[in-house]
Amino acid sequence: MGHHVICLDIDKDKIEGLKKGIVPIYEPGLEKLVKKNKENKRLTFTTDYKWAVSEADVIFICVPSPCHEDGSCNTSYIENASKEIAKNMTSSKLIVNKSTAPIGICEKIEKIVRENLRNPNITFDVVSNPEFLKEGTAIKDCLYPDRVILGVANPNINNRLDSIYQNFELEKNQIIYMDRRSAEMTKYAANCMLATRISFINEMARLCELFGADITEVKKGIGADPRIGPYFLNAGVGYGGSCFPKDVKALLAYAKQHGYQPEILKATEKINNEQKVIFSEKLLKLYNYDLKDKIIAIWGLSFKPETDDLRNAPSLSLIKNLLDLGASVKVYDPISLNHAKEHLDGTRVTFCNNVYQTSEDADAICLMTEWKEFLEIDYQKVLSAIRGIAIFDGRNVLNKDELSSLGFDYNGIGVSKEKSF
Repeated sequence: MGHHVICLDIDKDKIEGLKKGIVPIYEPGLEKLVKKNKENKRLTFTTDYKWAVSEADVIFICVPSPCHEDGSCNTSYIENASKEIAKNMTSSKLIVNKSTAPIGICEKIEKIVRENLRNPNITFDVVSNPEFLKEGTAIKDCLYPDRVILGVANPNINNRLDSIYQNFELEKNQIIYMDRRSAEMTKYAANCMLATRISFINEMARLCELFGADITEVKKGIGADPRIGPYFLNAGVGYGGSCFPKDVKALLAYAKQHGYQPEILKATEKINNEQKVIFSEKLLKLYNYDLKDKIIAIWGLSFKPETDDLRNAPSLSLIKNLLDLGASVKVYDPISLNHAKEHLDGTRVTFCNNVYQTSEDADAICLMTEWKEFLEIDYQKVLSAIRGIAIFDGRNVLNKDELSSLGFDYNGIGVSKEKSF
C-alpha cells in the first residue's frame, strides 16, 4: 500500500533470518511478499527499539497473548512492549494495539506508556485495531479485509487512521469506528461465535449418529437459510489453532473475574474437548477396545490446511491417545512434518514422505487435516497397500460413496453409512 514498515522483534535469530529472506512460518504468498518489499526498501527488520520507535509515526503492537494455566490472558508481552515504546519515545506517536487481550487493555497500555515516558509532555494516542486474519489466507484477508475495526478514545485521530487503510480494497463503510472496549470485545465475540458454531454442528453430528441422520445433508439444509448461512458448519474433530481455544478460555476467565459464568461458552469448550476423544472412541470400538500391535496412519497434522501451525491441533491429541493405547502411528503432512518432529517422539512415531507410505501395512487411516492433495489420491493404490480397510474421515471431506464402493469401511463424523442421495 506504499507505507514504509519497520518490523521490530526481540528475537535476534528471527530478525537475522528475516533479513536474509527466511520467513519463520508457512503462509501462502508471504515469502514472496516479504522479498518484494525488502527489495523495494519498504520493509526493514530490526531489534533496535530506539531506532524503530524514533522512525515510526504509527506503532502497532502485535505480540503474543498466551493463556495462563487458569485460562486467563497473559498480557506481559503487551506490557513489556508498551514500556519499551514509552522509554524510547521522543515525539508524539499513535500506538495501535492488534494483540488480543482482555477488555480494557488499551487503557492499561495508556497508563504504562504515561508512567514510563522520559518526557511527560510528549502526547500520544492508543487505539484498538483487532486483527481478523485467517491462517492460510492471511494475505488475502489483509489486502481485502471484510471490515476494519477501530476503537478510539479521541475522534480527532480518525483521519490519520483512515490514511493507513485508504488504499486497501474495502467495501463502503467497512471501516467501523467505535469505543476501545467495544472494539476489544468485538474480537473476542467474533472468535467465540465461530467456535460456538463449530461445537454446535459437532453436537448435531452426535445426534445424527444416534438418530440415523446424516450431518452433511443437515448442514446443506440449515446452511441454505440466510439467517444461518453455510460457513463454519463443517462437523469434524473439533477446532484447534491458537485463537479459538485461547480466546474462549480467556473470555471465560475474564467473565469469571467479574462474577459471571457464560454457559454457552462453557458448553462450546466442553463439546470441543469431548469431540477429540469421541474420534478416538470410534477407532477403539472398531477394534474391540484393543489397539495393541495396530498400525494407524494419520493424514494431516496441522490444525487446518495451508498452515504449519500445530498449536492445539486435534491430530496431536489423537496421536497421544493412540500411543497411550499401544498403537503404532505413521504420520504425513504436506507442510508441517518437520515442525511436527519437535512435538512427536520419533522413536514411537514414523514420519512418512507421502500418503502411500503411511498406508503401507496400516490397519486404519485417519484423515485429520483437509489438505487438497488428500482429495486427489489414487485410493485403489492405497487399498492395495493397507492391511485393514477402515478409513476415518475427521473432516467429512472424502467421497463416502466412492470409498465404500472401492471396499473401504468409511467412518465419518455424524455421517450415515448408507448410500448418499
